[in-house]
Amino acid sequence: MKTGAIDIANASALPECPGTNVAATDDAFAIVRRLRAPVWIFDIDHSRIVFANDAACTLWQAKDEAELRARDFKQDMSAMVLKRLKQYQFDFIEGDASFTEYWTIYPNGIPVSVMVVYTGIYLADGRMGMHCEVVDSKDDTPENLRSAEALLHTDVMITLYSIMGGPLYMNPAARNAAISSQHQFSDIFLNDQDHLEIMQALLEHGEHRLVAKVSTGAGARWHDISAKRCNDAATGKPAALVTAIDVTELKVARDKARYLADRDQLTGCYNRAYLQQHIEALPKDQVGLCALLYFDVDRFKQINDGFGHEMGDVVLRQLATRARLMIRSDDIIARLGGDEFVLLLHGVTQHEQLEQRVTQLRQAFSEPIHHTATHVNVTVSVGVSVFHPKDADFNAVLSNADIALYISKQQGRNKVTYFDDEIGDTVRERRQIEADIKHGLQKGEFIIHYQPRVEIQTKKIVSAEALVRWNHPKRGLIMPETFIPICEETGMIEALGQWVLEVGCNQAIEWAQQGVDIEVSINISPRQFQNEELLGTLRRYAQTPGFPQQKIELEITENVLIGDDEQIARKLHEIVELGYRIAIDDFGTGYSNLSYISRFPLNCIKIDKSFISGLPETGPIIRLILTLAKQIGVVVVAEGVETKADYDWLLEGGCDQIQGYYLSEPVPVEAFLESVPTLDQSKT
Repeated sequence: MKTGAIDIANASALPECPGTNVAATDDAFAIVRRLRAPVWIFDIDHSRIVFANDAACTLWQAKDEAELRARDFKQDMSAMVLKRLKQYQFDFIEGDASFTEYWTIYPNGIPVSVMVVYTGIYLADGRMGMHCEVVDSKDDTPENLRSAEALLHTDVMITLYSIMGGPLYMNPAARNAAISSQHQFSDIFLNDQDHLEIMQALLEHGEHRLVAKVSTGAGARWHDISAKRCNDAATGKPAALVTAIDVTELKVARDKARYLADRDQLTGCYNRAYLQQHIEALPKDQVGLCALLYFDVDRFKQINDGFGHEMGDVVLRQLATRARLMIRSDDIIARLGGDEFVLLLHGVTQHEQLEQRVTQLRQAFSEPIHHTATHVNVTVSVGVSVFHPKDADFNAVLSNADIALYISKQQGRNKVTYFDDEIGDTVRERRQIEADIKHGLQKGEFIIHYQPRVEIQTKKIVSAEALVRWNHPKRGLIMPETFIPICEETGMIEALGQWVLEVGCNQAIEWAQQGVDIEVSINISPRQFQNEELLGTLRRYAQTPGFPQQKIELEITENVLIGDDEQIARKLHEIVELGYRIAIDDFGTGYSNLSYISRFPLNCIKIDKSFISGLPETGPIIRLILTLAKQIGVVVVAEGVETKADYDWLLEGGCDQIQGYYLSEPVPVEAFLESVPTLDQSKT
């Protein structure tokens, strides 16, 4: 039995009371019964009064003790009061002798505010009950009743501490949260610095407020604490009144919101906004340099397309984890989006050291990534920008690293490039061209020239290949070898190809209306071929009255045929069924052969100009192509015919058609029909 609790377990039995085992004799409580102060014993577990003197019966407005003991107080008791009573019971068991509080009781529903001294008392069966003695009755004004009720029910923890740090008073909420009724003020703080801060502020300013992580009976929590220097009303000695509000849920929510604001949700890396803030806040007097490593996953789209986006996410998460394991504590990793990451390395003092760290990172990234039964080998391209914090301009540093990354991609991927001024000038020029192309597409700066194709035996113009040119406002006429590769890399080839297709189709309509029997040949890029918009455009034109789709030949390269044979064949058949013709351009430079392409509905093969320029050495290859082509029934066109010798060889060799500068260079549509004066022109 703990010291401080009254033991009535050995007293003689009181009259029986439902739900209790309390035993005592009238002799044992005779003196208590005659006291003018109300006194009663409360069975906390069963919410019943098991003993009451006459004054208590009067206070509770009961005609006698038997009636009062028969009352079930739990029926009208709030959950908050039940919780407080359980806390009192726990405090008594832990050894707290007594405490005094204002309570509002409700005899027959009428509120009465009283000051009560509560003491633990062991009941006859060994359970802990509560001895209650009224020492003062407050004036039952509304203000007093409400203030006492508020003090009892509030969740705000209120504690009066002595100058030595011990608790002089705790309201129920404070007692419920306290690790012990005998704790010291300093005990509640998990961070000693928080305690020092609040005590220093009380000494200097008399008050202070802070949010601190504290120790409570429920474990570690976050409390919003306010403290004011005051005097103990009972002794007049210096004291501190401390109020605390539990803000754990709010703190967790704010921390989570801050985490989400700073982090990428997929990988847990920092995001671009945080990276910018971090770089801009770097100390300008920092010793050593910083290095920004901008890297992305090579051919990441193929991973998503081939293995699914779930595997793509796994790759990104594992790369982020590997990077975190390789970098130092003050370095950071950020994900900018997609498969693009940035590593910020601090304290770079030697280039060799930086190269070693970059090599280690790339080696870590190159390890196979496993997920379920799937294994993926990954490489990354890296661009590195080295800078000093005093010169740190986020956009400039990131741009330089991005430029270096671009060069790594251009060099074949899985490379590392360190930014310098020469690289910067080259890439900036390239990017200026990209911007000019985009502007040119919007402003209509691109034009079409047509190069004739003739039937070698009849010398008739049978086709006109639509070839795009860029009429740059400052640089003049720019040939396609300058801008087509850029358009293919940036994706602008789809918009450009769509425009060329529509111009070519409209020109075919115009020539048909004029009675000109000439086919229009239009190049289709691999990306344009894969785009479903192509079929939509072809269907729309095929449904246009007077449109001669049989006079439209679509030129595709060999690499378009590499992949899903069934899907490619299906698309080609749809195009042919609409009435269009299909040609293979630059034949001989890819991976296909005649037996392979015989699976597809092709009308024409165009031998690449490299074979023509190599005559007569390449003659056997050309003869083989001509022989096999005749067997599968397709027309053969020789591209790049530039000399009479080429023309004569092809005429003798049995080539069907020729195209090249020997006949005519590509010319504007206005000059097309007059471009080959030495050959017959056919009109119907």
